[in-house]
Amino acid sequence: MAIRDDGETIGLFEPLMVSEGASRRAELNDLALELAEKSASFRSSLPASIATSLSDLIRSMNCYYSNLIEGHNTHPVDIERALAGDYSTDPEKRDLQIEAKAHIAVQKWIDDGGMSDAPTSPDMILAMHRRFCENLPPELLSVKNDDGTAVTQLEPGKFRETDVAVGRHVAISPGAISRFLNRMNEAYSSKGRIEPILAAACAHHRFLWVHPFLDGNGRVARLMSYAMLRDTLDTRGLWSIARGLARNEADYKRHLAACDYPRQGDRDGRGSLSENSLADFTAFFLNACIDQVSFMEGLMRPERLRERILLWAREEMQLKELPAKSDLLLRALLYQGEVNRSEVQDVIGLSERAARRVTSSLIDSGAIKSESPRAALQLGFPAKLASRWMPGLFPDRD
Repeated sequence: MAIRDDGETIGLFEPLMVSEGASRRAELNDLALELAEKSASFRSSLPASIATSLSDLIRSMNCYYSNLIEGHNTHPVDIERALAGDYSTDPEKRDLQIEAKAHIAVQKWIDDGGMSDAPTSPDMILAMHRRFCENLPPELLSVKNDDGTAVTQLEPGKFRETDVAVGRHVAISPGAISRFLNRMNEAYSSKGRIEPILAAACAHHRFLWVHPFLDGNGRVARLMSYAMLRDTLDTRGLWSIARGLARNEADYKRHLAACDYPRQGDRDGRGSLSENSLADFTAFFLNACIDQVSFMEGLMRPERLRERILLWAREEMQLKELPAKSDLLLRALLYQGEVNRSEVQDVIGLSERAARRVTSSLIDSGAIKSESPRAALQLGFPAKLASRWMPGLFPDRD
């Protein structure tokens, strides 16, 4: 059966970018450059081994905040347990753990270079949706009416075939989705230093305006923006826009709604939608990114991070939860990034047996990790220790 296309013109969601001549463009250019510089500085300040370990924790944090925006609260500690195969006996909590695990799998696919095209391409948009939804439990694929009755089962990686309305915004007809997404991908394929950064913000709203799926649009939009920023800024997954959006959720949703407004007079751009509102959202989005980079930079400041981790280790040793001299191995990892297992005995100045006991205890605690029994040791950054090591990254678990 043919999917209905009402023949909407592409101009309905123009402008797709804040124009060069817009009154706010100089400000946005400055924000884009500031973000690029701060992100590069933060990335270069971290040893490669620490950056790799940290990105695993940030992936869980990103998932937590993105799902929180959707009203699903699954703490990173519970996400970490799900990744290890430890699920809650409560069916609802278990489903949310599975949902979080599915989200992280998509982000890891992005981080591992799985995308074969630009994040805004229709094929990659479909791939993100499919990879997320195909691993969800049936209960979370049920799309419901406002009155709570189930309408249909969401099909992973498939554009909607029915009409939808989000608040006051009535989305385009289902048959028009591919046309609009193709235009979006074309518009956001620009090169240079500034344009791709601005595109990550602008594409976020325009994708949601198209609303290509019955459900999952918000998560795909945030994953798409994450992938765009990762490509453009080489973030290596070391900070998360989702945290910034979730911590300012009311403003986030207010700006998105304002971007749906039609053009407000001759000084509001030349497209069908308000360019001023798009500029406001872009500034909000970029400021949220800058704030998150600054936050992570402060948390990872070497001397403070070392102080927090070593204080935790000393307290654990006093409580006999860790063997003596465990702090010496952690100190070496903080300075060197990684330590070969054969070097642990020299690092702590004890016997080979004691070195094995220190290594084993720290691995069991999650404080350090290793890719294999013979691989070098690295810091672990587990979610259960984040409140001590990286306070404020996410709320403490109740």
